[in-house]
Amino acid sequence: MQKATLIIQCPDQKGIVAVVSDFLYKHHGNILEIDQHVDQELGLFFMRACWELDSFGLDKSAIQEVFEQEIGLRFKMDFQLYFNDRKPRMAIFVSKLSHCLFDILSRYYAGQFEVEIPLIISNHRDLKRVVEAFRIPFHYIPMDKANKSAIEDKQIALLEENHVDFIVLARYMQILSGDFIKKYPNRIINIHHSFLPAFVGAKPYHAAYQRGVKIIGATAHYVTEELDAGPIIEQDVSRVRHHNTVADLVQMGQDIEKVVLSKAIKYHLEHKVHAIGNKTVIFY
Repeated sequence: MQKATLIIQCPDQKGIVAVVSDFLYKHHGNILEIDQHVDQELGLFFMRACWELDSFGLDKSAIQEVFEQEIGLRFKMDFQLYFNDRKPRMAIFVSKLSHCLFDILSRYYAGQFEVEIPLIISNHRDLKRVVEAFRIPFHYIPMDKANKSAIEDKQIALLEENHVDFIVLARYMQILSGDFIKKYPNRIINIHHSFLPAFVGAKPYHAAYQRGVKIIGATAHYVTEELDAGPIIEQDVSRVRHHNTVADLVQMGQDIEKVVLSKAIKYHLEHKVHAIGNKTVIFY
């Protein structure tokens, strides 16, 4: 089925839902999904509408211009239009930990993600065989802090050569520079445990165990220059009991990370995430 998805953000005002619905109706669009939200504090209106294109009265190439002239300019809308006949292209960055990568690749292989994965970049060789088993190009690019800018230039060149739309950091244990992040605003998704900022360093689960924590969580968010503080896309938690060992905590944490990251990827692919400042509106 050919589908179109319209994402809208504009100042809140009367009649937006009515005029958008009427626009789709008069052009013979069959609405499949429609969601809206008003942020009263900011005075902003958000909307996501998805409809069938098979019987739609406008050619795909004309929809954007016609919508802008009939509605967009009048309501001062910032809007994007997407079609499902083009799959987004996702690059994955990974280091040594494999749990998130395995989960993404298994879902990709099972057809759960409507996405293309043109390449995977790693600063270690450990997961090369895993990636190649899925017939995805693997690029080993070791990180050298003294030459980080040149290395990131090489990574960006690969991303541009492969027409990458967005990036997933599947436990990529490196900090991206501000210049790198600026090239992909709200298009880099990261996953980490939710012990931050209380338990930092290489062994957060050990530190949390010593403190007797009762909840383990994970957070998926868009990457910004402020480390691990970008707009949150998805979170989840699991209860810790007194008999759980450090190994149990690590396993529980990795299980949550996999699920949270996969949900964040899916929401992004389906254009369900509106980022506004350091917050998000998500149409589940």
